[in-house]
Amino acid sequence: MSLAVLYSRALSGMDAPEVVVEVHLANGLPSFTIVGLPEAEVKESKDRVRAAIQTAQFEFPARRITVNLAPADLPKESGRYDLPIALGILAASGQIPSEPLSRYEIAGELALTGELRPIRGALAMTYHMVHKTNKIKRAFILPQLSAQEASLVKDAIIYPANTLLEVCAHLSGHTTLNQFESDAQIQGLSYADFNEVKGQSQAKRALEIAAAGGHSLLMSGPPGTGKSMLASRFAGILPSMSESEALESAAI
Repeated sequence: MSLAVLYSRALSGMDAPEVVVEVHLANGLPSFTIVGLPEAEVKESKDRVRAAIQTAQFEFPARRITVNLAPADLPKESGRYDLPIALGILAASGQIPSEPLSRYEIAGELALTGELRPIRGALAMTYHMVHKTNKIKRAFILPQLSAQEASLVKDAIIYPANTLLEVCAHLSGHTTLNQFESDAQIQGLSYADFNEVKGQSQAKRALEIAAAGGHSLLMSGPPGTGKSMLASRFAGILPSMSESEALESAAI
């Protein structure tokens, strides 16, 4: 099969939209092209992917390789697409099966040795897949060092891996990756006590009204009037966030 399709996620402001990674192998002079509005760090993945595949004792195909990151109008940044691109090349060249790829969302930066490095925004990926997506739910294959962060979302199924070879063995059915189990929970924070503020009755009244009504707040004034002191205690009188709100805040 000369075409492989995988799934990953981007980071776009507060969202983590789905990205479809399409890898096609064609006859012709050997080349490696990445399209779909990639930033410089994504374009540089070509050298990391080539070295990682060869280090893992796979064959890098001497063919015309085209990688499309869809949707084409969404900017793609960071090294998170290294792992899905490498797996797509191996699947398109028939070195690993392509059928299991549709069951996972994959992200990870590759070292030249084939090891997986952590990515930014792992929590945002799992949060948006579980809470924002009405389509089919997929498991995640992520670097080991990103699994703890991503596991804060309770319903996310995460398979951590240390190397490209471990992921290939899992997809081929030779060695299964263990599902990540975590008892980590979002812990409440302790804030400075609002009662410690002496005087400032007008400012404190404004903070209480803003906290009760969910209003925005703007502090202005010369240095030393107590703006930072009041702001540091403001969070202590806000209503507690729900678990979903805490996850969304942490993802941001």
